[in-house]
Amino acid sequence: MTVSYVVSGFAVGLLVGLTGVGGGSLMTPLLTLLFGIHPSVAVGTDLAFAAATKTAGTFAHRFKGTVRWDIVRALSYGALPAALITTLSLKHFGAISDEISGIIRYSIAISVFLTVIALLFKAKLQAWLNAHPERQLQGAQLRNATILAGAVLGTLVTISSIGAGAVGATLLVLLYPRLSPAEIAGTDIAYAVPLTAIAALGHWWLGSINWELLAMLLLGSLPGITIGSLAARAVPEKFLRGLLAITLTSVAVKLIW
Repeated sequence: MTVSYVVSGFAVGLLVGLTGVGGGSLMTPLLTLLFGIHPSVAVGTDLAFAAATKTAGTFAHRFKGTVRWDIVRALSYGALPAALITTLSLKHFGAISDEISGIIRYSIAISVFLTVIALLFKAKLQAWLNAHPERQLQGAQLRNATILAGAVLGTLVTISSIGAGAVGATLLVLLYPRLSPAEIAGTDIAYAVPLTAIAALGHWWLGSINWELLAMLLLGSLPGITIGSLAARAVPEKFLRGLLAITLTSVAVKLIW
């Protein structure tokens, strides 16, 4: 079982490094469905896993120059306060109901499918935006929309551990359609570091982190995400976009079923 945890961590880390998505969306279902971990413990442990893993990925993407720090800051302005407020709400109200959990998962699945569509038709989207510059958000409007997107992500991630990568990639593609796939991956990973760290601290406070399990997952994931992040820019854009679309489609199917 220990080897299985390490291998799972490496595979998820590699995928996150290459695409910026897939961590919570794949790891949480993997822990609950394949390994039988309690859902609340799976969420808390996955958040701590994501914080450590994406820190390593951020260093690699920074080295490769594929992080847009201005976007990271704007997302963090919305995400971090939302994560704190959501943690306090979970402590006050207790576990969320199955009905609310289902609504959240289906909402995320829809967002992921939108990401796939945006990625597959990115070239046409860029051409359309170039032909209609009045449709693009600029300046203060774009910044405010990014902060609002961060607030939504902070809430989703703290509740379910899902969304930092998948939904974040969706919003980056839609708000900043001219970003390259490598920049989407790097920026998505970088802003998720403080968000998942704060959410993980909240779940540690709630007592829902399995530290032994976390150590085994990190043993595999840290080299995996480092390799994936360093290789992201070297991988052809068309291939990386296709890999990202396939990954997100798999994530959406898992969320629905």
